[in-house]
Parts: sequence; C-alpha cells; structure tokens
Amino acid sequence: MRRLDSAMSKILSDIVGTLTSRDGLRQRLRIPLYRNAFYLMMNSAITAAVGLAFWILAARFYLAEDVGFASAIISAMMLLALLSTIGLDYGLIRFLPDSGKDSNAMINSCLTISGLASIIIALIFIAGLGLWSPALLFLRQDPIFLGAFVVFTVGWTLGMLLGRTFVAERRAGFTLAQGIIFNLLRLPLVILLVAFFAAFGIFASWGIGAMAAFGIGILLFLPRVRAGYRPFPTIRRKVVNQMVRFSFANYIAALLWFAPIFILPMMVVNLVGAEANAYFYVAWAIANVLFTIPLGTSLSLFAEGSYEEQRLGQDTRRSLKLAFTLAIPAIVLIFLIGDKLLLIFGPAYAENATKLLRILALSLMPVSLNAIYFGVKRVEMKMKSVIGLTAFIAVATLVPSWVLLPQMGILGVGVAWLSSQGVVALAIIISFILRRVAVRERLRKLGAS
Repeated sequence: MRRLDSAMSKILSDIVGTLTSRDGLRQRLRIPLYRNAFYLMMNSAITAAVGLAFWILAARFYLAEDVGFASAIISAMMLLALLSTIGLDYGLIRFLPDSGKDSNAMINSCLTISGLASIIIALIFIAGLGLWSPALLFLRQDPIFLGAFVVFTVGWTLGMLLGRTFVAERRAGFTLAQGIIFNLLRLPLVILLVAFFAAFGIFASWGIGAMAAFGIGILLFLPRVRAGYRPFPTIRRKVVNQMVRFSFANYIAALLWFAPIFILPMMVVNLVGAEANAYFYVAWAIANVLFTIPLGTSLSLFAEGSYEEQRLGQDTRRSLKLAFTLAIPAIVLIFLIGDKLLLIFGPAYAENATKLLRILALSLMPVSLNAIYFGVKRVEMKMKSVIGLTAFIAVATLVPSWVLLPQMGILGVGVAWLSSQGVVALAIIISFILRRVAVRERLRKLGAS
C-alpha cells in the first residue's frame, strides 16, 4: 500500500511539475516521442477550436435538422475513408522507416490502392443507402451530391495516409500544417455555402477543405520530407506485400476501434431523429477532441517503437505519464464548464447534451490506458489481443446503444461507451498484475532453488 501511495504521489508531482515548468516542457519536446505526440495533439487542439467555431456557425446559420443530417454524412464519409485505408496507414508507420530506396514506391502504392478502394467503397455505400441509412437517401437523388460525396471520401482517405506518412518520418509538424489548411478553409466555406445548399453545405465545406489540405501536402510538404518524391499512380507489389499481413490485422483493429465513433451518429439519426443527433454530435465531437490525447500519444509511441523497439518499456511509461498529465485537467475542465461550452451552440444544446458530455469525459481515463496498451502491442506486432479487445469495445458499445437509445435517448450512448472502455481497461490492469505476480513467483522459486 505504501508503494502504491508513493507511486501515485510521484505521478501527481510529475504532472504538476510538467504543467508548471517551462524547462520541463522544453526537455520533453526534445524527445521525439513527445514532440510527435505534441504536434498531433496540437493539430487536434486547433481542429477542436476551429471545429467548435465551425459547429457554432452551422448551428446559427443552419437548422438543427440540417446539422443532424450533415453530421451523419460527415461520419459516414470518415467511416468509409477508414475502410478504404485497408490498414496501409499503420503499415506505413511500421515499414516506411526501413524501406530505403523503395520508400517513394511504397508511399505511392499505398495512396493508389487506398484511392481506388475509396471510390469503390463510396459507390457501394451510396447504392445500399436504403439498407443501412435510409435517412440519407437524398444523397443519391442529386448527381452533384453523389459525385461530391465520392470525391470528398477519396480526398479524406488520401489525406489520412499522407498524415501517417509524416508521422512515420517523425515529421508530424507537417501533419499539423495539413490540419491548419483544412481548418482555415472550412470555416468561411460553411457560411458561404449556406446560400446554395442546406445540410450538404456543411458537408461540402468540410470536403473542400480536406481536398485542399491533401493537395498542398502531397505537392509541397512531402517533397521536403522525401527528397525527389513525385506523386504518381503506382502499385508495386514487391514493396506492398511485406505490409499486407501486418496492415490487415491493424485494419481490423482500427475498424473495430473507430466503428462506434462513426456509426453512432448514423444510429442516432435513424433511431431518435436528426434534431437529437445534432445535440449528440456536438457532445460527441467535443469528447473526440479529448480522445485525441491518448490516440495521439499512442500513435507517437507506435512510430517511435518502429524506430527503436528496445526502448519500448521506457517510452510506454513516458506515454502513460503524458496521457494522464493532459487527461486529468481536461476531465476537470469539462465538469466545471462543459455546460457553458455547450451553451455557445445554443440553450437547447446545453440542456440536452451536458450530461452526455460529462459521461464521455469520464471515459477519457480508460480510453487513455486502452489506447497506449494497443500502441505497445502494435510495436510488438502482437495483434490478437488488440483485435479481441477492440471487438469487445465495438460490440459492447453498439449493441447496448441500439437498445438504450429508444429508452434513455442520447444518454444511453454515453453509458454504453463508458462501460465498454472501463471493462477493457480493468481487464488490462488485471492482466498486468497477474503477469507481475507470476514473474515474481518464478523469481522466488529460482532464488529458493
């Protein structure tokens, strides 16, 4: 018990010291793990700030029903983009550092394969709207909407892979630059397009910003990272084959992890309506900004482990410290001013979404532990436990949400999400304790003999 109290005191002391010391922050930013993580989090923070302004403008200029439909369309696009990566985004992080002269071919092959996949998957989604999302059937009734949806899905997919390429190169600053371009463009566009479109104006402002960020990133930023790089449609089987098995396992795990994040807005709009989805999506969007703390840390841990796996233990401890250093103040802040934050969108948003936002904020603690654990397993290329646990999270979130939504409204989604993440975090802690006990027991027996 004394050891536990001492460890907790040291962690709290480190957290306070990091938050209040400029020298402490500078020292940590010299470490690639922290530097990459901070760039990724800064990108998320800027996206969050602009996203807050974006949805405030959308709530002011568009009807709540339009906000609900647009958030569902954006979630669908992001889910399809995730499907289209086929795990090659994680493959780039793991294999690009050791690709040598094949690096440019590897990047272009991944972009080409995922780009083609995104076209096919987007068209399949549009064709089957009557089956999986009847509320969005209007997408295929206008050729302009249909074409824009496909093009923007391709752009978002390729932008995701390009961002991962910068992370793999330890140059996440360019991922931040991509994010700044995207955010600077979507903000004025959401106002300009209200005169021409309803819900689709919100989506189009998002898509145009994403396309521009990808174009500038691949034409200007990537050649600065990779000398002599030129974008060209390529499928080099030799350099892609080595990535396939690892990429596919990560693909399944990523789909299972992000499936609830992207499916839930579509579930809400179909089960309880577009207006309720507007309230849900604003709280969900704010919460997902909080989740970028552990996700950015986990991604940076994965990138660093791909360079220097022998330092994985040290980097894991650093990652946990960083994630909880930022998570604890974020949770306190949401509990103190979450209702006032939602009030910016309008009184109805604060009234209907405050409790949900607080529940989602609490889940940041188990999400942090789970995400970093998954990052460790990705470095070790031990994907069975990652797939199993993310599958549990997906099922234990989506099924209860489907049951609870008609009874509890959007609050039911928060309960399901917190419960699923908490159970997995508890399982990880128990597994860690049991392994430590087993190791000590083996050492005791060896000492006795």
